[in-house]
Amino acid sequence: MTVFACAACGSAITGPLTELPEMPARPGDRGHLRADGSRRATATVPLGFFALEPGPWGAPLVPSAEPHPVFPGGPCVGDPDSDDGFLVSAGTRNTVVLHPDDARGLRQDPDLARHCSGCCGLHGRAGMNRQCPCGAHVGTLVNDCNTAYELHLEPSRVRPATD
Repeated sequence: MTVFACAACGSAITGPLTELPEMPARPGDRGHLRADGSRRATATVPLGFFALEPGPWGAPLVPSAEPHPVFPGGPCVGDPDSDDGFLVSAGTRNTVVLHPDDARGLRQDPDLARHCSGCCGLHGRAGMNRQCPCGAHVGTLVNDCNTAYELHLEPSRVRPATD
């Protein structure tokens, strides 16, 4: 079991979590109307677990000529500075991916620019949008209808403690 703590202040930001051997496949229900009326995808990682995202994830975004998802679990995004280009993540590898409810004590960043959103929620392209109660940025929540439903903790901003 692993508990993740804020690297800045040492406060626990998750309860005990079990590591999955690999990143699970992202559910295919993004954008579909759910029984409760929401359009959020099913969480990629179940409650009580975490996985490491091996590919680059999150900001910064860089131009690409190929139409690839902006990051794993995200949509394909056009480059606003190009007529036919796209954006892809050049962010951190091995982000810690967990169910958003496994870190309920995190706060929303008060800077609205970090909350650039899609039509139904946060798309995660504006950088870290979750803070430890001490104010340190520790991760990014994505919950828009065209993204996966995940919380990504930045490995340099959290410390794992294993029992």
